[in-house]
Amino acid sequence: MTLIRRQLVTALGLTVVLTLLLGVGYPLVITGIAQLGFHHQANGSLVTRGGKVVGSSLIGQEFTSPKYFHPRPSAAGEGYDPTQSGASNLGPSNPDLLASVAKRVDAYRTDNGLPADATVPVDAVTASGSGLDPDISVANADLQAARVAKVRGLAPERVLALVRAHTDDRPWGFLGERTVNVLDLDLALDQLH
Repeated sequence: MTLIRRQLVTALGLTVVLTLLLGVGYPLVITGIAQLGFHHQANGSLVTRGGKVVGSSLIGQEFTSPKYFHPRPSAAGEGYDPTQSGASNLGPSNPDLLASVAKRVDAYRTDNGLPADATVPVDAVTASGSGLDPDISVANADLQAARVAKVRGLAPERVLALVRAHTDDRPWGFLGERTVNVLDLDLALDQLH
């Protein structure tokens, strides 16, 4: 009986010590390091204007006005809802996906004044895996620039220069593609006026 009792006390003591060490101590240390070394990222990479939080550079937002660049479509809830992050889970041959992409292609061409046979960037008509992608391709931004310039009464060259100024290089110089953060670009457009 004393052997079982001794093993039980040891197991309970070890459980309490490991819970305090790994469940409380470790998270506090990592949070402290993150706050000291990576304060902006640890707090959500929030973007502020005039002392007010207007979004995060890591989460897309729904811009629908013609005077703004539009992000990728979102499959997250009613659009860019971080609590419902996820893809549509429709396969590439699913008729529902094909129909929604065809509809988005037509809408994209109409919104941007493109001819019926114009090539549309894939990121303009398909949602990302998370449904929260804050970036678009440079080709997508270039095609939207004429619409944005016209609505805002700006020279297209000025809007294209703004796109170039807000184009992010490929991660580590070789991964993925160059992208444009839609929130950053749209906020820069608002500062022109």
